[in-house]
Amino acid sequence: MDLNREVEGKRVHDIFRAKMMSSSGVGGGGGSARRRLLWVPGPVIVGAGPSGLATAACLKERGVPSLILERANCIGSLWQNKTYDRLHLHLPKHYCELPLMPFPSDFPSYPSKDQFISYLENYAKFFNLEPVFNNTVVSADFDGGFWRIITTNLKDKMENCTEYVSRWLIVATGENAEEFKPKFEGMDKFKGEIVHTSSYRSGDCFRGKSVLVVGCGNSGMEVCLDLCNHNASPSLVVRDTVHVLPQEMLGISTFGVSMKLLKWLPVQIVDQILLLMSWFILGNTAQLGLHRPKLGPLQLKSVTGKTPVLDVGTLSNIRAGKIKVVRGSIKRFMRNAVEFLDGKVENFDAIILATGYKSNVPNWLKENNFFSKIDGFPCEPFPNGWKGENGLYAVGFNKRGLLGTSIEARKIAEDIEGLWKLKSVQYRAFGNSTQTLQA
Repeated sequence: MDLNREVEGKRVHDIFRAKMMSSSGVGGGGGSARRRLLWVPGPVIVGAGPSGLATAACLKERGVPSLILERANCIGSLWQNKTYDRLHLHLPKHYCELPLMPFPSDFPSYPSKDQFISYLENYAKFFNLEPVFNNTVVSADFDGGFWRIITTNLKDKMENCTEYVSRWLIVATGENAEEFKPKFEGMDKFKGEIVHTSSYRSGDCFRGKSVLVVGCGNSGMEVCLDLCNHNASPSLVVRDTVHVLPQEMLGISTFGVSMKLLKWLPVQIVDQILLLMSWFILGNTAQLGLHRPKLGPLQLKSVTGKTPVLDVGTLSNIRAGKIKVVRGSIKRFMRNAVEFLDGKVENFDAIILATGYKSNVPNWLKENNFFSKIDGFPCEPFPNGWKGENGLYAVGFNKRGLLGTSIEARKIAEDIEGLWKLKSVQYRAFGNSTQTLQA
């Protein structure tokens, strides 16, 4: 029987249900809240994005069933619900494919948002992955023998919850679980629209408006380009240094060039080559207000996780004066304007926060050693941040994109397979005993 259907069936005939209804403590002490307790023979995976799907597929290939919990109502919810329309993969598709299934051959080198979503949906269908949707994990704790993962169902308005019990917990919520929205003085006084890029779809509704884009990463740069294409007037706040590289060099992706060179040369030399080629292709970005960090792009990525920007046309619009670069930091928002730290004040009709995302793991994982409480990432950097203690794993926190996700998914599946084969008889016996007691 398929594991997901098995779990759904146990929900109807759960021997613990009556006992837990009055002891859950959810929703007050009146006893109206209910907690259902479900045994999961295989790992519980939190998150049905690319990381969760990839790990579940690798496990399934090795004969290990798993249960995926997803707070949204679809797979790849970040891609489906929180990305702008013009988005394409920034790297060639062969660097972004998930384990065991390549992209369709007729897809372009850089698949669009809709094509990537289609790929994820077909991936889930091919491996018969059926996440439990609308289930938000509110707590995950190790009791000394098993992981206890408590979820609330959005359809139940948090009146009911389910507790899943498993030997393994795989955290696949990733680096982009929650929007990061910085607070500025006077934001509540600004009369224009303030939106995060997670709510931005296209520049169509900003036609003819003066728009300040806060954040100069890949999203901020591409949103500025999109605004230009819709006849808006964007300004880009650039507070820090930033590496901007061409998306391709001599017809080859810059990422591909980097990977090939790193096989033969140290990273410092590769960085010098990339910067020299970028200077020939893009020119001196400092003249545009985009100063480069002292560390090279690959070294900076390795040390801080900060990804270089791959230019898809934004720089030419900056040179043409269609995008204005504003150096410095924001001091405060005013009714129709923004004041910068240097005292300069400029009027804007709207603000777009391209300020990225953050991990939400510290909000629900009751564990103090594997994940940092500060940033919600594994304490050990890549390639060692995939495995914790007591059956705890992490996938998709490596700051290496989908390629890093695929590497970790395979490692996790291989690691769990040995334990599954060794102990599956015991765990299945435990699950069968609950059904026997019920009968």
